[in-house]
Amino acid sequence: MARPHRGRSIGHSPDCTFFKPAGVPAKILRTTTIELDELEAMRLVDGEQLKQTEAAEQMGISQSTIARLLAAGRKKTALALAHGEALQLQQGDAPLNFQESPEQSVDAGRRGRHGRRHGQK
Repeated sequence: MARPHRGRSIGHSPDCTFFKPAGVPAKILRTTTIELDELEAMRLVDGEQLKQTEAAEQMGISQSTIARLLAAGRKKTALALAHGEALQLQQGDAPLNFQESPEQSVDAGRRGRHGRRHGQK
C-alpha cells in the first residue's frame, strides 16, 4: 500500500479552471487534466523563477517531489497544446493548503479591468 500524500501549500488559486482552443466546441475536444500542485510547481519555478529547492520549501514538500510535479505538468501542458486539447485544472489526490502569499494581496490591488496586472496583455 502506498504512503499517504503529504499536504502541499498552494500560494495561488487559479481564476479559471478550463482552457480550450478558440473556435472548437468543448464537447468534441479531448481534455487533459493538470493537478493544482503541478500548476503551483510550474508557477513557482517557471513563472516566479524560483529554484526547485526554494519552490519545494514554499510548498512544504521535497525537491524530488517538485521535480516530479514539474515533469508531469510540463509534459501534460506541452502535449495538450501540441495536439489542440483542452486543459482542465483540478485538485488531485494530495491534500492542499491554500495560502495567500504577500505578493498576491499587493498585486490584487493593482489589477485593472479584466483582472490583469497593468502592462500585461
